[in-house]
Order: sequence, then C-alpha cells, then structure tokens
Amino acid sequence: MTGSRVVALGHYQPAKVLTNDDLAAMVDTSDEWITSRVGIRTRHIGGPDEPVDELAAHAGAKALAGAGLLPAEVDLVLVATSTAIDRSPSMSARVAARLGMESPAVMDINVVCSGFTHALATADHAIRAGAAERVLVIGADKMGDIADWTDRSTCVLLGDGAGAAVVVAEPDGVERPGIGPVLWGSVPGMGNAVRIEGTPPRFAQEGQSVYRWATTQLPPIARKVCEKAGVATEELGAVVLHQANLRIIEPIARKIGAVNAVVARDVVDSGNTSAASIPMALSKLVERGEVHSGAPVLLFGFGGNLSYAGQVIRCP
Repeated sequence: MTGSRVVALGHYQPAKVLTNDDLAAMVDTSDEWITSRVGIRTRHIGGPDEPVDELAAHAGAKALAGAGLLPAEVDLVLVATSTAIDRSPSMSARVAARLGMESPAVMDINVVCSGFTHALATADHAIRAGAAERVLVIGADKMGDIADWTDRSTCVLLGDGAGAAVVVAEPDGVERPGIGPVLWGSVPGMGNAVRIEGTPPRFAQEGQSVYRWATTQLPPIARKVCEKAGVATEELGAVVLHQANLRIIEPIARKIGAVNAVVARDVVDSGNTSAASIPMALSKLVERGEVHSGAPVLLFGFGGNLSYAGQVIRCP
C-alpha cells in the first residue's frame, strides 16, 4: 500500500496575549501560583471577530505555502476542533471556502485534545486506502470562548490557536513510512473527567483525576507507539505531547525514555489550546530549526473523553 508523509507545517495565534498578571487582575491568582502548578506564563486569546475557522485557515495557508501546493490541489480537509458552535457549515467546509478550494472532501473530527493525532491518522488511512492523495489536516480551537473566566482553576489553562500539516502520498518501497501506525483508545468510564457542556458551553475538568491518569497510564502507551513504528525511544528527535500542563508533559516525557529528544514545551507561552496544541508546537520547533528533517518525532495526544492517539512521524 502507499504510505503517507507530512511535508509541511503551519501555525497561527491571535495577536492578543493574556499574561498571568492580567489574570491576577481578573481572579484570585498570581503569576507564582500559575507557573508553579501548570507552568504557563502567557496565552493568546482571540476576539469575537476572529472565529475558529479564520485561525484554522491562516495555519492551513501557511502549511500549504510551505508544501508548495495550491489550495485547489487538496482533495481532503480534516479539521480537529471541539469549539465549533455551528453544526453546518462544518469548520472544514468553512476553511475550504476561505482558502478558495475547488471540491475537496471536508470533515470535522471532535476528539478534543487528541483531535489532531486522530485526524492525522485518518489522513494516513485515507491515503493508504486510495481515497485521497493530498490532505490538509488542521487542529484549531478557541478555548477562550468556552472558558469560565471566574474559575481560577481552569481559566488560567486555556488559550487559542491553530496548527496545520500537509500530508501527501509517498510511493511503496520506502524503508520506513513518513507516518507510522497509530495507537489510539479511550477510557469511556472516566470520560466525564474533562467536559465541555452547557449553554453556553463551558470547560471543566477533574484536574487530579486527569493528572493521575496522564502521568501513570500514558507513558507505557506512548512507548508502545514507538514500538509499533519500529523506533527506539532513544532514537526520537523530538517528543510533542498534548500541551496540557508542564507538570504533566515533563513526567510523561521522562518516563518514555526519550533521552536524546527535544521535548516541546509550547504550553509555557500558549497555554492549553486543545486540538491545536500538537501541530502548533511541532510547527514552532521546525520553524526554529530545533528538529532535523527526517528525524523521528513522537506525537501523542490525550485529554477529553480520556482519549489518546499517537504516532511517530518523520519530521518534514
């Protein structure tokens, strides 16, 4: 079967930056309290005139430019998001329209924080099945729209942004596929630990339950992702986990055993951007030249639904 690979990345964040000191003027918190518990210093927050599909389209346009592709050459658009307000047109359809695409298949994927890695696997599967050749995969969320800005335990976590990847078919016969096999799953019985519910919808979570699950149950799963890809953890050039909380990212990365890898810590500057966090963090690492082209990179998303999905890709 034909495999697939990521050939370009892009990211976009709103211009407005909300600092911890700004939040301290809104709720009972402080820079020291926030950084010591979650490691976040700033986050970007979009205004009412910056809808999710606009953030997504900016990131997608940047990725397409990096790939040297015209929008008309894309035959499938996948947008991972949990902050779409309208049912139709879908976020992917709106992005396709903003980018001037001609007749792509369009699909939204809502797996919250692990949405991008689910969408990336879906793109890989579509290409392997012969249903697509060039796919634009985007993770985009405006978590600021669903934040309870009176709850100091959750509002300090959230930010807005988008990240994108262009995935194309690669011929048979390559030594290792550009996108390795996905390992995905969930814990349905604990799905209520992370919620976006109500009218208007609001984000809430059981922080301690999520922390214990992530730091104890996920490291062996992440190692199995590498095993499925045939890559030793010591070979990894980078580890890009969902940017939830620095106190979750660092223990997981350490337990994986990726001793030679760059560990993405974009959460410090961007907060938790849900489905946008992995592609945005990876795009920044590549843009800064911190990961070499061709290096194996572990992508591992986790969170809402207590779902997870991970794969090893070759860095574009």
